[in-house]
Amino acid sequence: MIKSVLNNILSGKAIEFEEAKELLDTGREELYLLMHAADTIRRRSCGNKIDLCSLINAKSGFCSEDCKFCAQSSHYKTDCKVYPFIGVERIVKKAKKAKGWGADNFCIVISGTGPTEEEFDKIKKAIERINKEVGIKVDCSLGSLRIGMVKALKELRVERYNHNLEASEDFYKSVCTTHSYNGRVSMVGMLKDVGLNPCCGGIIGMGETPEQRIRLAFSLKRLNVKCVPVNILNPRKGTPLQDIETLSPFDIIKTIAVFRLILPGAIIKIAGGREYTLRDLQAMVFMAGANGMIIGGYLTTKGRSVEQDLQMLRDLGFEL
Repeated sequence: MIKSVLNNILSGKAIEFEEAKELLDTGREELYLLMHAADTIRRRSCGNKIDLCSLINAKSGFCSEDCKFCAQSSHYKTDCKVYPFIGVERIVKKAKKAKGWGADNFCIVISGTGPTEEEFDKIKKAIERINKEVGIKVDCSLGSLRIGMVKALKELRVERYNHNLEASEDFYKSVCTTHSYNGRVSMVGMLKDVGLNPCCGGIIGMGETPEQRIRLAFSLKRLNVKCVPVNILNPRKGTPLQDIETLSPFDIIKTIAVFRLILPGAIIKIAGGREYTLRDLQAMVFMAGANGMIIGGYLTTKGRSVEQDLQMLRDLGFEL
């Protein structure tokens, strides 16, 4: 079946939902065949370039949303650092550091439902300075925006806007009740209407079924998303998901491989949680179809050193 699906995708056909669901149940003895199929599709559809992104948490905590995975939610008591908007100078400084690391994109992130007018003005100033002084592509993840704000970011040549679906539609209410799945889909539609590329993915390992992971991937396919960050839940103490059993490395690798078969031409970016959940097997997801990575740490957790990540990618033969 793996060979049949691979040949169909190479000939231009799309994988069916039932095929994807069955492949996610692949046993360990066939795992390497599945990885090979996904890696073949990645090389044929995307080449050998790795997409590297670094980010800054420019405002932490204070969030009124109740996302059960998030240490920044004000609904929970966690060890997350809480601080207001950090200002333009620190954002520009971090962008320069990201450029030095070799990142392709630098993402400005703030917690909460969206920026105030004052915060948005400062973000625009930071983007203007990064465009002028640094020369790295700028992304943003600022929550839900009005269309005027989206147009302003487009005019500033923002490359991508991150707004994750987080989970499949039928699992979403188990994750968040303070905003809706349809609202997130609508935001992605607004971004596309304005011409701002959506960076849109989700989190696996929150208690969803394997079938619900596949539904998330097919939702992203219907939205024609070109950049798909995949986070793996790192349970944070104080959140409702603190005691959940994490996915095994092999379940994560299979999920990434099947996502590649569903989304042949997308950037599949491995994001938060990879160090905690994949441990010594991190390299295997890049042999199973992934072609993007966040370097230099995450919003509220540290990653490993940038040099370790870059060396891993060199060893795997990726173009940096």
